[in-house]
Amino acid sequence: MYCNYCGKVIQEDAHICVSCGKCVGMHVPQKKLIRPRSGRKIAGVALAFAEYFDLDVSLIRVVWVLVAVFGGTGILAYIVCWVVIPSEPEVKAEAVQTASSQTGSVVTGT
Repeated sequence: MYCNYCGKVIQEDAHICVSCGKCVGMHVPQKKLIRPRSGRKIAGVALAFAEYFDLDVSLIRVVWVLVAVFGGTGILAYIVCWVVIPSEPEVKAEAVQTASSQTGSVVTGT
């Protein structure tokens, strides 16, 4: 196997190139733009963008309000995003109970 960055020969099961130190052979999961169920204020659109771009949700909310007030398109964009961005799948109580009984932990909450 060859390093994608420096082109040197590396071991087949290597995760780091010994020549250049870059990570190789590891698959980086893609981020998905979804509206989380917890932490929403209205529909979770600002929280979805904040998690996707790894920014503070307050900053996204302030920018969104400024665009809505001064640009006028913020409200329409919010509604479009509310419809287009999928919501996070709902976790069934049975699945949570099964997972907690397998790990031996106690799960509380809604």
